[in-house]
Amino acid sequence: MSESRFENRFDPEQAEPRWQAAWDEARCFEADSNSDRPKSYVLEMFPYPSGRIHIGHVRNYTMGDVLARYKAMTGHEVLHPMGWDAFGMPAENAAMEKGVHPGGWTRDNIATMKAQLKRLGFALDWSREFATCDAEYYGHEQALFLALYEAGLVYRKESQVNWDPVDMTVLANEQVIDGKGWRSGAEVEKRKLNQWFLKITQFAGDLLDGLDTLEDWPDKVRLMQRNWIGKSQGLEFSFELTSGQRLPVYSTRPDTIFGASFVAVAADHPVAQSLAGEDAAAAAFIEECKRGGTTAAELETAEKLGYRTPIAAKHPFTGENLPVYIANFVLMDYGTGAVMGVPAHDQRDYEFATKYDLPIPRVVAASPDEADAPLAGEAESGEGVIVNSQFLDGMDVEAAKAEVIARAQDEGWGEGKTVWRLRDWGVSRQRYWGTPIPFIHCKACGVQPVPVDQLPVELPEDVDFATPGNPLERHPTWKHVTCPDCGGEAERETDTLDTFINSSWYFLRFASQPADRPFDAGEIASWLPVEQYIGGVEHAILHLLYARFWTRALAHVGMVDLQEPFASLFTQGMVTHETYKAGDGSWLSPGEVRKDGDDWIRIDDGAPVTAGRVEKMSKSKKNVVDPDTIVSRYGADAVRWFMLSDSPPERDLPWSEAGIEGCWRFVQRLWRLFGQYDEGASGEDKALARKTHQTIAAVAQDIEALGFNKAVARLYELVGAIEKADSSASRNHAIRSVLLMASPMMPHLAEEAWQAIGEGGLIAQASWPEVDPALLVDDEVTIAVQHKGKLRDTLTVAKGLSKEDLEAAALASENVQRSIDGAQIRKVIVVPDRLVNIVT
Repeated sequence: MSESRFENRFDPEQAEPRWQAAWDEARCFEADSNSDRPKSYVLEMFPYPSGRIHIGHVRNYTMGDVLARYKAMTGHEVLHPMGWDAFGMPAENAAMEKGVHPGGWTRDNIATMKAQLKRLGFALDWSREFATCDAEYYGHEQALFLALYEAGLVYRKESQVNWDPVDMTVLANEQVIDGKGWRSGAEVEKRKLNQWFLKITQFAGDLLDGLDTLEDWPDKVRLMQRNWIGKSQGLEFSFELTSGQRLPVYSTRPDTIFGASFVAVAADHPVAQSLAGEDAAAAAFIEECKRGGTTAAELETAEKLGYRTPIAAKHPFTGENLPVYIANFVLMDYGTGAVMGVPAHDQRDYEFATKYDLPIPRVVAASPDEADAPLAGEAESGEGVIVNSQFLDGMDVEAAKAEVIARAQDEGWGEGKTVWRLRDWGVSRQRYWGTPIPFIHCKACGVQPVPVDQLPVELPEDVDFATPGNPLERHPTWKHVTCPDCGGEAERETDTLDTFINSSWYFLRFASQPADRPFDAGEIASWLPVEQYIGGVEHAILHLLYARFWTRALAHVGMVDLQEPFASLFTQGMVTHETYKAGDGSWLSPGEVRKDGDDWIRIDDGAPVTAGRVEKMSKSKKNVVDPDTIVSRYGADAVRWFMLSDSPPERDLPWSEAGIEGCWRFVQRLWRLFGQYDEGASGEDKALARKTHQTIAAVAQDIEALGFNKAVARLYELVGAIEKADSSASRNHAIRSVLLMASPMMPHLAEEAWQAIGEGGLIAQASWPEVDPALLVDDEVTIAVQHKGKLRDTLTVAKGLSKEDLEAAALASENVQRSIDGAQIRKVIVVPDRLVNIVT
């Protein structure tokens, strides 16, 4: 065919919007639940509409997009949806700082980010789009919450929270910085508030066991979840206190009981509270503890502080009196709110004992000979043999645990018990921009669920953020309702749900969207589990654990027949960039600097710039690249190709201007190659045909395995082979095959070329190139011929050639004969399909 249509360079600015419009008009990417084709559900974690997408989003969605497009080309009905995780604090913060409504701020951001995603040509089913702040979505969420309540999986109890007395709101642990509210700077208080909880602990064992079935999840993610769920077996027993009380404690290491040198209780433990009433110093210390952290992770790094009480605890074996402390590193919500301190074998206890000059007796050692060996400046928590422990001496850790538990049970002062680190999920949030919790408080009838026919309970639009605190709490009308039971005056629940609930079932709503219920069980069964889920490892614990729990909870109430929502999980690496600092220490963006020889300088005034480490792109360090700017300069296909090139997808990808320019050049190189497509070409190039079919098969395997960088490398290699080959029908077929294989990665270029070479329809709806199995097997091999231990020649021969024929071919070589130079041949060693070694 004529190459006239390829005379000019490929113009993405002109081509991309045209083909995006064509895909929309043809509704190429809308999933049909009634299709009889095999179904494939590809999903990337949906974004928070913060304002603009970043390069990390582009990498994430490009990977999912290539897989979704490939699945469609291989005959699957593909569900590849997109929506918005739209509730949360940033919108409320914007409302307070900028005087805007959270809803308006969120909708504006969604419009901006949707336009950015569309510009990149992602094959998304926009017909299923929703935002979690849509009343329709969160109304269905309220119905699900009530279904779990009816099943006994939702309850309300008093719980300790972080309270900001200036902003008058509960703060998440992440919003408490050095004991102060992140916004107000006020000293955070610990308060007891009635909070709503989901009974995730009821599923702890099942969530743990289920990890064994997730063979296509990263090992590191499964390990993180195992540790978070935290199953442990140990001893629960009570110390006899000198005050006449008994103090329950739990230990996962009862084998170390002879190493106990103190006992500690939480600041809000009943023992501590009873002392506070008569001991001003104890009361003051408890108040100090209230200004500290609330999570085990925070307390690991905080200074360990304690107040020694006049009470002592009697050791169950030795009878020794151990001092009892009120300690800031013990939490009432973990275990019994009291711990047995074994400083030699627990780092937290070691730090405490060191500070207060308490004994640190070793009771575990590498061998009995090291019973008196000093510690090396920190606790030793590993395995070994028991020492300095009377009847336990010489036992290994597991045997000693069993012995202590057996004696405690026989003597009636303790029992073996399995406990979990996992705690029930507190889902109450004292803020406006979230799903209203669908309950009503009546003084006469108590807490009542909102009748299902009154859902959704919608957020009021007329809210005021000028005054600190929850706008729902002080709204003049919204919370005032009648009791659904007695008809008397009542008030709505003003707490909203943790936004993690929004993302714990969104994948179900993407698959099925009836108007009258959250989803249809039959549709869910046809699409779920998600075949491939893609997202950052930072969601390894909370989001993924909560989604697994929510799915099980819905199965528990009979709404789905599903246990695990995500069959395969992939956690992609981040996109990174060099950092730059001005002379005054301020951060500079990549657009503000340029290279001057070996140095970096500011573009505006030529002042020297210090280049720093390559780090994750972040707004705070300004080392970000705006996707719109890059797409405008190089086109969407070059950006997509860069995201797939070089780095394995699970590793970080360093952004490089040279790298994206190289991808742009390859786009144009492909365009020129497609212009050489000639339907009239004839003749066979067997080697190129074999290379083409082997590449088709290998690229398919790479995409299935998410090995995109490998697929890219194979296409580079095949393109190079095509460019060196003479015109033939085989070369023509190879060019067309490259066009089809590249289309999931460079869809706009592919559509433009597909039309230009005269193919009908859209390449987005074309099939993956077929493979000839006979061409996957090499029928020729390269034989090395050696003489005197050195390579003298290589021969290309038919695969499976006999030893006799290989020997004859080797001896016929001019290079070999020159090396032999008439010497007598004593032996010829032939390794079929590999080697001929001649000995003279």
